[in-house]
Amino acid sequence: MDMPQAPAQPSPQPSPPTVAAEPVLPLDPAQFINRELSWLAFNERVLDEARHGELPVYERLKFLGITESNLDEFFMVRVAGLKQQQVGGVQEVAADGLTAAEQLTAISARAHEMVSQQYRLLRESLLPALAAHGVRLVSAAEYTAAQKHYLKSFFTQHIFPALTPLAVDPGHPFPHLRNKTLNLAVTVHRVEKRRGRGKASAAPATPQLAVVQVPSMLPRLVPVPTDEGRCYTLLEELISAHLAELFPGYEVVRADTAPFRVIRNWDLSVDEEESEDLLSSLQQELRRRDRGAAVRLSIGAHASERLVAELAEALRLEPGDVYRLDGPLQLSDLTQLADLDPRPELKQEPHVPVVPALLRDAESIVSVVARRDLLLHHPYESFEPVVRFVEEAADDPNVLAIKQTLYRTSGDSPFVRALSRAAENGKQVTAVVEILARFDETNNIAWARRLQENGVHVVYRVPGYKTHAKVALVVRREGSQLRRYVHLGTGNYNPTTARLYTDVSLFTAREELADDVSAFFNLLTGYADPPHWKRVAVAPHGLQTRVERLIDREAERARKGEPARIVAKLNALTEPEVIRRLYAASQAGVKVELLVRGVCCLRPGVPGLSDNIRVVSVIDRFLEHSRVLGFGAADRAEVYVSSADWMHRNFQRRIELLCPVEDRSLASRLMDELAVSLADNVRARELRPDGRYELRQPASGEPPVRSQQLLAEAARRGGEPPADPLRRTAA
Repeated sequence: MDMPQAPAQPSPQPSPPTVAAEPVLPLDPAQFINRELSWLAFNERVLDEARHGELPVYERLKFLGITESNLDEFFMVRVAGLKQQQVGGVQEVAADGLTAAEQLTAISARAHEMVSQQYRLLRESLLPALAAHGVRLVSAAEYTAAQKHYLKSFFTQHIFPALTPLAVDPGHPFPHLRNKTLNLAVTVHRVEKRRGRGKASAAPATPQLAVVQVPSMLPRLVPVPTDEGRCYTLLEELISAHLAELFPGYEVVRADTAPFRVIRNWDLSVDEEESEDLLSSLQQELRRRDRGAAVRLSIGAHASERLVAELAEALRLEPGDVYRLDGPLQLSDLTQLADLDPRPELKQEPHVPVVPALLRDAESIVSVVARRDLLLHHPYESFEPVVRFVEEAADDPNVLAIKQTLYRTSGDSPFVRALSRAAENGKQVTAVVEILARFDETNNIAWARRLQENGVHVVYRVPGYKTHAKVALVVRREGSQLRRYVHLGTGNYNPTTARLYTDVSLFTAREELADDVSAFFNLLTGYADPPHWKRVAVAPHGLQTRVERLIDREAERARKGEPARIVAKLNALTEPEVIRRLYAASQAGVKVELLVRGVCCLRPGVPGLSDNIRVVSVIDRFLEHSRVLGFGAADRAEVYVSSADWMHRNFQRRIELLCPVEDRSLASRLMDELAVSLADNVRARELRPDGRYELRQPASGEPPVRSQQLLAEAARRGGEPPADPLRRTAA
């Protein structure tokens, strides 16, 4: 699709770039933003989307749920890792100079404030907005007599049989609760009967703790009969209302009963060098994963200090690890309300990806790619051609071999089906399945076994490195010759996330690129030293060096007085050496424009250091996920697509690909798309030197520009950009 021209900068015009004669000196820690605090700032930007009153209420609720899911993963991995460093006495400090203990203190303060904002938004804005549309969440105290009667019957028939009350005393140790599960902490008294003057009286004994696990297999939202609108109660609220039935002979102390939830260290530890069977070792480790140390306790705000202290002691947590929540725990479950409500006006209008015109009636994908390179921008353009590329290859009698990496894929993956069918059809099929893709390990083990059973040669991973590259190779007989077709992507082979994430797909049959991809797969599947790459760069075998040389080249051009520019779109920027070189480029006079959706440790706009660097983060309907790089000014820019962010792990601990876009029209299109994103003044936030992000707003007389809307419109027009995109209204 053709892109509209980048919007003109409003007056006054920016001052000329500041130029330094020499590169910047080695970095001072003060020149870095802390990685963990930068991530929390990203999650705050997501929370800002939930505050947008013009969005449909269920869309706002979705963003609120995302912030909690994000925070869970942050604690399961990043906070857990820092706690391990602290316990192990590791003296390593972050690039900004903070120790693990100092980072944990800063994280705790920032995360507690974020959680407070989440629940304030829920109470003061989202729940009232839902109620205005006839959707209510009711507590046990609000049940009417008729609702109590119905819910008691529902509890007895559908919930009570699934519950297991767990006593906590010398004979019953505190149960090991699974990660992210909901539970009720219940305080009970033994009711002892004493006779006096002809009637029995109750004498409370020592309070005792019990735990009731809320069944995860039951729906969290329980419909409640009501005369108007839609009414629900939370599963744990219904269980709490009937706790007496679980503890006959005991009195439940309501003031000392509360829902709680535990987040645990969820990282895996697999010794690949010592493991004879990596798959079996990983499965054993996955079974042990739920035993990870607790890192966070969330509990109802009304819980007593005694109850909180007892739970924290049992879980070996410090006071700062406890989060009191004034509302429902596990906010992401509230997004189920949208699934239960058929009204379209309360939801975001469904997005329908476009299939480009040249592919709609094409005989096959390879018939198009044989003539020209092809670029797709998802989800504005459909991911279906990527699926079709592999499916057609599986059934094409002229295809001899298919090779593909799989990092994350969908539930009923069409790629797994196609690769299995290709093997059954007698083709040579290789799948590199990354079984240590975090949080997808169990799924990927299942895919690996299924592929093997169907005759696919499966490679799990190169020991010590995650295979994060997204690439597929099709080898086809055409007459007396073999021709190779390549797909390179910035996102996973997952049709579900391809509708939610922005990513780029590049198809090509260029000989030298195909040579590189063939060598890349040979490197993954056999014994071989890294070759001399003709066009691509591969991590950990030189990708970082390539990026650094491209940055340095632009700096040298600027020092010579030549036009120089760097534009990069990434998910994260944390690698200190790359940041140092970007600072040096800025000092040399290079205009550096960075679209960094998430973590960014670089400080832009620091006088004398990064005057010429601008960092923008776009948070909107779709998750900005593509990695696109441009080096050089105007039509001389070299453009690349990549699977790698600019992080140490991507450069040194992952298998990644960086590929040039050699078709000039496609390269120009990508640069135009980056320009539109940089011009966003509706959903973009600009990073300031102190680490704060400011929402960009149209200047006086400047039209609103919402980049994702413009990109979607351009795709729907099929390549006919509007005469003046700035005059279009941002929805």
